[in-house]
Amino acid sequence: MKRLLCIAHRGASGHEPENTLPAFRKAIELQADWIELDIYHVENDLVVIHDATLNRTTNGDGPVMEKSLAYLRSLDAGNGQPIPTLPEVLELVDGRIGINIELKGPDTAAPVAAVIDRYIRERSWRYDQFIVSSFDKKALIDIKKREPRIKTGVIFGRVSPRDCSFAGNMAIESIHLRLDSFPQALIEDAHQKGLLVFVYTVNHREDIVRMENMDIDGIITDFPERVTGVTDQHS
Repeated sequence: MKRLLCIAHRGASGHEPENTLPAFRKAIELQADWIELDIYHVENDLVVIHDATLNRTTNGDGPVMEKSLAYLRSLDAGNGQPIPTLPEVLELVDGRIGINIELKGPDTAAPVAAVIDRYIRERSWRYDQFIVSSFDKKALIDIKKREPRIKTGVIFGRVSPRDCSFAGNMAIESIHLRLDSFPQALIEDAHQKGLLVFVYTVNHREDIVRMENMDIDGIITDFPERVTGVTDQHS
């Protein structure tokens, strides 16, 4: 049985505040293969936060896209940590593991493609160390038009086999499925089309085993150690 690819959901968010540098550092410590993070484009910078509003994950209030970059960077995203930028995460990771960048806000495709291109040209990163994913298929098409070598993945909620047929017609490399919302036939169809299948968010051991038995390629999890087997010394 193949080992699941371990993608740390917003970093090791079961241990540290999600989408913060300590969460990404913890994911590396727990030997995740990849980290997953979420991106909004604000004032020509790319900020790493999941929700469209600030209330749940920071001490701020209101919509992310209605705030200045200075205000966003002044907030506490948990344990005194600021909202990071994508370049800050890339500097931290330094090519040690892959990064799955989920496009959340509007107009993110162009600046994300530009940052990826810059780090590949200037900092010895490789295209196979990035996946850009989104529910927004048009954004993924935009990424591919700008740089066909960037790997992309479509995120689905509830799906049916015909969804994979649609995805198979796109220039993508993976589909990202919600746990317990897809049939086995979809996995087989995806693999026949040469697509990788990743499932989110898989935290319970019985679900991890089930994903292994279903021939899933990788899971997105808050607890990387439950996949990698690495003992967390600080929990």
